[in-house]
Amino acid sequence: MARQMVRAFQLSAALLAPVTVALGSTSYNGLAKTPPMGWDNWNAYGCDIDADTLLETAEKMVDFGLRDLGYKYVILDDCWQNMQRSHNGSLVANATKFPDGIKAVSDQIHDMGLMFGMYSSGGMYTCAQYPASLGHETIDAQTFADWGVDYLKYDNCYNQGEEGTSKLSFDRYNTMSQALNKTGRPMHYGMCNWGKDYPWNWAQTMANSWRMSGDVYDSFDRPDDRCPCTTYDCELPGFHCSIMNIIGKVAPVVDKGQPGAWNDLDMLEVGNGGMTDDEYKVHFSMWAMIKSPLIMGTNIAKMTASTYSILANPAVIAISQDSAGTPAVRVWNREAELDDYDQGSISLWVMALSGGDYAIALLNAGNTDLQMNATLEEIFIDKTTTAGGVTRGPLPLSKGWDIYDLWANRMDDTMAISILHGNATVTGSMMNATNSTMLYNATETPYADGVKQNNTALLGVKTSSVDAMGTIQAMVPRHGIAMYRLRAQEGASKSKRDEL
Repeated sequence: MARQMVRAFQLSAALLAPVTVALGSTSYNGLAKTPPMGWDNWNAYGCDIDADTLLETAEKMVDFGLRDLGYKYVILDDCWQNMQRSHNGSLVANATKFPDGIKAVSDQIHDMGLMFGMYSSGGMYTCAQYPASLGHETIDAQTFADWGVDYLKYDNCYNQGEEGTSKLSFDRYNTMSQALNKTGRPMHYGMCNWGKDYPWNWAQTMANSWRMSGDVYDSFDRPDDRCPCTTYDCELPGFHCSIMNIIGKVAPVVDKGQPGAWNDLDMLEVGNGGMTDDEYKVHFSMWAMIKSPLIMGTNIAKMTASTYSILANPAVIAISQDSAGTPAVRVWNREAELDDYDQGSISLWVMALSGGDYAIALLNAGNTDLQMNATLEEIFIDKTTTAGGVTRGPLPLSKGWDIYDLWANRMDDTMAISILHGNATVTGSMMNATNSTMLYNATETPYADGVKQNNTALLGVKTSSVDAMGTIQAMVPRHGIAMYRLRAQEGASKSKRDEL
């Protein structure tokens, strides 16, 4: 087992040293240049969490190759505390759940080559009514640093009314930001204020991510009165927000995300049983396209093959981790046949990637399978409508593009089951001639380098091409997605409609 073995893989000392941020960096603390990836216990376990569960999950993340895909953070959510602080005012871990203390857990997670995250709230109490950090930011930040914490999820419950304007929320969250910085330990600072007071307008200079909606739940598009808003302009964020509800709310503010500071659409529900396989593919694909943190929220030890093959798709993860750091934008959103919840739409999303590539997603949230079309003029609309009508260089729609399906190399169930049952090794080089299209090791070769090397696991399967001024067509299943990487061809071609 990973925890019991002596591993050569250790965290670099550079990760644990104070970060000096380069002039002009968009990250306030030098972290999260790409969206963070990891696992949080809340969606799968809630308050039923302890040291053994954390460490066993961390072991599985290593054994299943998830660490080497980029899932680095193991985040301990609410309910880890005692109900009372210590005599010196510091937070204390529950001795029954964590008999050796938090530092011992943190050290073992680090020894596996992973990073450790924790939870508190910018209020008097956490959401589960344990002691929280409002008024205790300095001592709590230092406690987290002493325990070796690399990521702080900072919630919004019981905030004493210190919200209602952007300035009030900024000041409250910035107090913890400054306290974390003063410890000298780099920590990803993840604000969880549910989109209150429009954090996408002010959080970039003091946080690495911010929740932009009420809590997600494991439903594709079912409306729920506890999540009353359908737009970003929301006085009551609530909870039980569906996947499509959150996607719709973030669409107008996707451009606020940037390297070092990301819109957080909440933890992944993939694998928790409330959606179909196609719906989970939409969920994972769109979180990657919009550049949300990819924080798994399922029981890793009990994952099914289909869950694993979604979470372990390197071609989709490469879109999330693309070094350009540009979130996808929704080009159009149209009505479609309504489902049982009176919901239905289709949309086109486009993302500019590093090296001149593009990613597109044709999202069918309608009630029937549909042939969907996207013209190059639509895909490159931002290039054809530049300010003042001035363009720089040839328009992308004036040349042909090769089309790579990012789900075509999805791992088959046989391979996934073999990995989950321990019959296939995915640590170390993680690559061989048989599985190189399905597996990837980003620890050895970062995604940016793999894309430059044309690694087939990252590019997907070339299924077709589209000529200049052409149209891409795809059959997209009900509540499903078609997701492609586009790569420019040499020279231009005559107009052509291309069906996938």
